Amino acid sequence: MSPELLRTLFDVNHQVLHRNVSGLTHEESLIQPPEGGNCLNWVAGHIVATRNGLLKLLGEDPIWSPEEEAVYKRGSKPIQNESRAKPFPSILADYDRSQERLRAGISRLTEAAMKESRGADTLGGTLHILHFHEAYHIGQTAILRRMAGKEGAIP
Repeated sequence: MSPELLRTLFDVNHQVLHRNVSGLTHEESLIQPPEGGNCLNWVAGHIVATRNGLLKLLGEDPIWSPEEEAVYKRGSKPIQNESRAKPFPSILADYDRSQERLRAGISRLTEAAMKESRGADTLGGTLHILHFHEAYHIGQTAILRRMAGKEGAIP
């Protein structure tokens, strides 16, 4: 896959996430799914936290400090009360800032760089896995939107 296609796929993710969260409040972002899982606040924050590593791979500065990232990392406890949650509008603003940096980093990628070995995989392979991971969680935002009582955002 070319860097241009990868950038397009992340642009689609960006558009879909914004459609899915349109009109949702911070309070609605904290609604917990029954039987486990994480709220929309955690899912959106997890996407930003994961993008920190992605940005580093692309030679860009991360968006969040390790302390900010900790609440939203894989394996962290679900957000059970508002005191641990970042304000939802702030998460979305940070996601937008990460998109700018992501696009800048991808714009510098070459086909040769995508084929460079990164341990057991190539840089391109790692970036594709990270895109899939993000798309998976963005799909969850559609369900969490409906849990907040909103109509689906994508017909």
